[in-house]
Amino acid sequence: MTRDYDRIRDELDRATSAPMSRDERMQVFVDVLWPHLSPTGVSWLGFYSWAGGADEMLLEARRDKPACSPIGLHGACGQAALTKTTLVITDVAKLGEGYVACDPRDLSELVIPLLDESGDCWGVYDADSFDVGSFDARDAERVRELLVVARLTTDAPIAIKTI
Repeated sequence: MTRDYDRIRDELDRATSAPMSRDERMQVFVDVLWPHLSPTGVSWLGFYSWAGGADEMLLEARRDKPACSPIGLHGACGQAALTKTTLVITDVAKLGEGYVACDPRDLSELVIPLLDESGDCWGVYDADSFDVGSFDARDAERVRELLVVARLTTDAPIAIKTI
């Protein structure tokens, strides 16, 4: 399954060039990525927002079905936000009780923390797949580049952890 991140970047750059709110940017982001990524094994993608200090995250823009909201910080999304570390989860079964299963068919996940200009985490981008091993470090790096293009995170370096 080939993901053409260069093509997505060009389309996203055009779609987010006008001034818009963060909420609008999130919606444009998922709307641009969905038709490119869903045929490559991605079953869901979206954003969760987090107000630092809060004990839960709230669902924001997403494609293509509803998801759990609010979610606690014990899951992959919360851990990525708390540690400011991108998580590439090759098999969600490895997370045990730390996995928040919105769709029991999901088998792998990619979670990228979103940082504001001060370096604080305001939320995460989350993508799921029905396939084990659907995401890798390259996906993490390239999607993060897209998030920077859309001005949803800074380009400050962050660690990638594969589970």
